Amino acid sequence: MSSASQTALAALARFNDAHPWSHNDIYGAVVLHHARRVRAAGGTEALDVGCGTGNLVRRLAGVFPTVTGIERDVPTAERARRSIADLANVSILTQPFDEFHGSRYDLITFVAVLHHLPLEATLEKVRELLRPGGRLVVVGVSRESPADLPWSIASMILNPIVGIAKNPRGSQAIPTHMTAPTAMAVESFEQIARTAKRILPGARIGRSLFWRYRLSWTAPGSR
Repeated sequence: MSSASQTALAALARFNDAHPWSHNDIYGAVVLHHARRVRAAGGTEALDVGCGTGNLVRRLAGVFPTVTGIERDVPTAERARRSIADLANVSILTQPFDEFHGSRYDLITFVAVLHHLPLEATLEKVRELLRPGGRLVVVGVSRESPADLPWSIASMILNPIVGIAKNPRGSQAIPTHMTAPTAMAVESFEQIARTAKRILPGARIGRSLFWRYRLSWTAPGSR
C-alpha cells in the first residue's frame, strides 16, 4: 500500500472515530421486521443472546409479552438491567450461552454475537431452543475474504456519510451502548454459510453492508 493510501485511510479512520455510530443498531429494523412476523403468527417469547446494554431487548419488549436477554459480561449486563428497569416483561441473565438452560422460544436473536461463540455448537443449541415455527435471526460478523471486497468498499464509502448524518457534531467519547467487549471473527462468510445450511436446512444467509451478514431460519413445524 502506498504512503498516500495509508495517509488517506488514517484520515478516514480519524473522521470515523470522531463521528461514531453503531453498525449493529442500524439493523434493528431488520430484526424487528422478523419479530413482528413471529408475533403475528402467535409467538410470545423472545431471547436476545449477547444483549449488550439492552438496546434491542427494549425494542423487542414492545413486540413480545416476554423477552429475555443474555449477557455474560457483568458490567454490561448491569447497564442493560438499568436501561430496562421500567419494563416488567424483560429479564437480563448473566451467563454464557453454552451454560444457558431456558425454556423454548419463538424468536432467538444474535446481533454481532455469534462470532464470539463456537459456531456449530451454538447453532445446534439454537435448533433445540426454538419452538416449532420459531425463528432465528442473526446479524453477524465474519472474517473478511476476497469475495467481501465489494461490500467492504461500499461500506467504507458509506460509513462516514452515515456517521456525520447520525452524529453531525462529532463526539470525543464512544457511546455507552458501543462499549461491550468485542472479538475478532474467525470464520469467513463462506464457512458460516456452509455450516448454517448443514445444521439448519433452509437457512437464508447473505452479505450486508457495514461488515455484517444476515441469517434467518424458521424451525420446522407449526405452533
